[in-house]
Amino acid sequence: MTMSRRRFMGSVGATLAAPYIIPSVAMGADGQTAPSNRINIGVVGTGGQAGGLTENAIKHKNTRIVALCDVDQNQLKVAKKKVDDYYGDTACATHHDYRELLARDDIDAVIVGTPDHWHALVCVEAARRGKDIYCEKPLTWSLGEGRAVVKAVKENNVVFQTGSMQRSDPKFKKVAELVRNGYIGGIEQIYVSLPDYVNAVWVDEYPAPPAELDYEMYVGPAEWVPFHPKRYHWNWRWWMGFGGGQMMDWIGHHGDIAHMAMGWDHTGPKRVEGIRWDPMPKRHNLYNAPARYMFNCKYRGGTNLTVGNTSDMPDAWPMTGKLGTMFMGSRGRWLAVNRQGIQASDEKLLDIKMNKRDFTFREGRNHVTDWLECIISREETIAPVNAGHRSASIGHLGKIACELGGSFKWDPKKEEITDNKALNGMITRKYRADWSLDA
Repeated sequence: MTMSRRRFMGSVGATLAAPYIIPSVAMGADGQTAPSNRINIGVVGTGGQAGGLTENAIKHKNTRIVALCDVDQNQLKVAKKKVDDYYGDTACATHHDYRELLARDDIDAVIVGTPDHWHALVCVEAARRGKDIYCEKPLTWSLGEGRAVVKAVKENNVVFQTGSMQRSDPKFKKVAELVRNGYIGGIEQIYVSLPDYVNAVWVDEYPAPPAELDYEMYVGPAEWVPFHPKRYHWNWRWWMGFGGGQMMDWIGHHGDIAHMAMGWDHTGPKRVEGIRWDPMPKRHNLYNAPARYMFNCKYRGGTNLTVGNTSDMPDAWPMTGKLGTMFMGSRGRWLAVNRQGIQASDEKLLDIKMNKRDFTFREGRNHVTDWLECIISREETIAPVNAGHRSASIGHLGKIACELGGSFKWDPKKEEITDNKALNGMITRKYRADWSLDA
C-alpha cells in the first residue's frame, strides 16, 4: 500500500535522528524521486527574492514546485513560465489568493516571498495547515506578528527556515564560532552597520493600478495608501506601511549574525535607547523610511549592541563605508565580518581551529538545501523561527525607541516593555478591514 510523504513524516515526526534516505526502490527508472516521496512546494509571492529561491529549490531532485500565488498576473505568468520550462510541462497551478494555495492537500511546504506586511498572515495560516515554511527576512513587519508566527510554528511542529542566509555562509559561521567560544574574550560592544538610505522622490499624481494587479489585495492588512509604480515591486520597502527601509531590510542579516554569535536566538535586550531617526525631508512624499537611524540595545551581562547606518558608524568601525557586524572583545581583540570577508585585530585569530570542547555549528550547506533536508530529517534549521523573530525584534524595538526619542526597559522573556506599559500598544499593528491573525 502506498503511503504519502506527508503521512509518512507525520507518523515518524521528530523521532528521526538522522536524515531519511529515500530507498532506491522508491526511485523511478530515470533516477528521479517517486511522487509519493517528493516534497511538493508552493510559492506565495513570486517576484524579487522569491524568484531566486524558486530557482534554487526547483533544482533539488526530491522537490517539485506545484503551485504559485501572486496578486500581479504578469508576475505570475513569468514565474509559471520559468517553472514550466524547467519541468517541460504545464502542470504548475496558479492562484490569486494565498489561502487557496495553502488549502491544497498536495502541498507539503511553502516559500513566502511577499512584502514584509504579508509575512505574518501567510506564515500563520501555513503553519496551521501543517506546511513547512521558508520565509524571507525580516520575519514579520511587527514584533507582535513575530510572536504569533513563533507560536503557530511551535504548536503545529512545522520546519521553518528564515531567509537570513548569511547563517549558511562559512565566513559568518567562523566568526560566530570564534566569538561564541570566547576567543576574543567577553564581548563588550557590538556594532551592526546597515545601509544608508538616500532614495528621495516627489510625485504629483498617483495613477490607477494596472489591470493585472489586484491592489486591494496587495495592500491587504496594511494601512491604505494610493498606488504608485515607484512604490511597488522592489521599492515597496521604502514605505514604512509595507516594509521598514534599509534598517529592517538588513537587520535580519547583520543583526542576525550578532545574535547567532552571542547565542541570543531565544532572548533579546533588556534596555533599548533611540539615538537618531531622521525621516525623509518634506520635499519627498513617496517614501517615508528614515534617511538615517541609530539605536543602542543593552543585553544581560552588559554587552551593548549599536545599530546604525554605515555613514554614522563610529571611528572604531574598520570597514569604512561597508556593511557588517563587528565584535569588540574585553582583551582588546575584535572581529568584523561582512559578505566581502573577515577582518581581525590579529590575523592569527583567523587560523584558530575549533577543538572538541568548542561549540560549533553543523557543516555549512546552501540555505534552501538546509531547509529541504531538515524537512526530511525534522531537525531544526540553521535559521529557525525563533532566531528570525528575535533578530527582527532588534529592529522593531529600535524603531519604537527612535520614534519616541528616548529609551525603555524590555523584558525579553515576557516580550513586553516594563517601565512604560502603555508603549506595549506599539508592539503590533491594527490590521485594516477584516484581516486578522486569529483562527
